[in-house]
Amino acid sequence: MEEKLVSHLELLQLCMSKLIDAGIPEEHARTTASVLVHANLRGVDSHGVMRMEHYIQKISQGGIRANPTIATKPTGAVTAIVDGDDGLGHVIVDQAMKTAIDIANNQGVGMVSAINSSHCGALSYFVKMAADNGMIGIAMTNTDKMVVPFGGSSAYFGTNPMAFGFPAGVNPPIILDMATSAVAYGKILGALQAGTQIPSDWGVDQHGQPVTDPRDFAALLPFGGAKGYALGMVVDIFSGILTGSPYGPHIAKMHGGDLGEKRKLGHFVCAIDIARFTSGRSFRSNIDQMIGEIHAIPPAAGFRQVMIPGEPENLKEEHRREHGIPLPIEIYNFLAQR
Repeated sequence: MEEKLVSHLELLQLCMSKLIDAGIPEEHARTTASVLVHANLRGVDSHGVMRMEHYIQKISQGGIRANPTIATKPTGAVTAIVDGDDGLGHVIVDQAMKTAIDIANNQGVGMVSAINSSHCGALSYFVKMAADNGMIGIAMTNTDKMVVPFGGSSAYFGTNPMAFGFPAGVNPPIILDMATSAVAYGKILGALQAGTQIPSDWGVDQHGQPVTDPRDFAALLPFGGAKGYALGMVVDIFSGILTGSPYGPHIAKMHGGDLGEKRKLGHFVCAIDIARFTSGRSFRSNIDQMIGEIHAIPPAAGFRQVMIPGEPENLKEEHRREHGIPLPIEIYNFLAQR
């Protein structure tokens, strides 16, 4: 597959211009582009700019409102609801986390749900917002059904990711962003696009049998068997049922569905002011110490070093900021086309 190296700044501008051309306000376009390029920089290409064509199609068909009226409603001392008015999920969750951080600054903890939303991209972006403000960040979202429950043969829950961000001192923050499926669905899309095989423990066909050809894919498997399945349910309860939004099989499809249908997704975010529980300085110092101690553990055969969650992505980001982001040429051409 032919690829082109693109700087993150050029890619940000390409995405912004494409969104603005589709009728998205400049501020919303900048936020959305920032979330997408963040994913590409960290090597999570499945949640990066490869999604742009889908978003543009949804906007043109009315499935995503180009210029929504996003409203924030306080519901208690530490709680609020952000109504996204069916806009871009990246913008809606950005507003939800900003609200959670503001509440936590005043009250110690901020818990915010987002409703009437759409796909929001990589959750790592939003928990990093909290970590960059010296807080612990938590984010969850559900997706349309594509994961087989443990012991089942057909899908019920989505990939239902969760993310956590913890600030450090001299080190980058610890960022954990994981789907509760064996892999993110975007990796299946990437294999389809690249024409490559997938590992047999990623997904199953329509009969519940493992597949290696992504063209035969029907549903993903949960990671860790029953444990991943249970955590996927927890995420759906927080993101769907708690927010009064669709859950499980009641969520409109992202791919293969009606592009004009508004998905009405729910999300849940939380920000925690560390200083309300312990010294912020000692917390960050202890996180640094933990990272150092883990790095000092002798690696197992085949490993260069024991890493912390998010560290491989941090290293990838350093490389791609310096050398550029590799993009399939057809994706670059789509973004550059006016």
